Amino acid sequence: MELIIFTNAAEETYLLGAKIAPFIKPGDVITLSGDLGAGKTTFVQGLAKGLLSKTRVISPTFNIMRCYFDARIPLFHIDAYRLEEGNKEIGLEEFVEGDGVAVIEWPQYIQELLPVAYLEIEILSLGDDQRKLTIKSSNEHYHYLLKKFKEEN
Repeated sequence: MELIIFTNAAEETYLLGAKIAPFIKPGDVITLSGDLGAGKTTFVQGLAKGLLSKTRVISPTFNIMRCYFDARIPLFHIDAYRLEEGNKEIGLEEFVEGDGVAVIEWPQYIQELLPVAYLEIEILSLGDDQRKLTIKSSNEHYHYLLKKFKEEN
């Protein structure tokens, strides 16, 4: 299943993350791809807000991962950009297969750690603050998640 959504401001990308959050379950994996500055972290900030986290979400680029345990379910925000040529044996699979939701920016750099099924989101900048988000589901669980999201939004 594929869903295409256009946003016209960073706030709308943020709100989209917040609106998807109620449908997220422990063990879910979301991949985010798009160029630098496309709005991946903005989306995660909204997702965290929708998961009821009170902690300010910032990009984990230099840390590789940031964890938010004050949310409805733990949120593991992974930025794999710096792992393109580096050591990937740093224990990320524990979080990707963990009891929270793993949100992975630059998933192509840790493809071997991804589960068989995940929710894939590509964010494309169309200029100014306009974005095209293509959301793809790869199995029944994520098809259901997208269907419920679509029904309620």
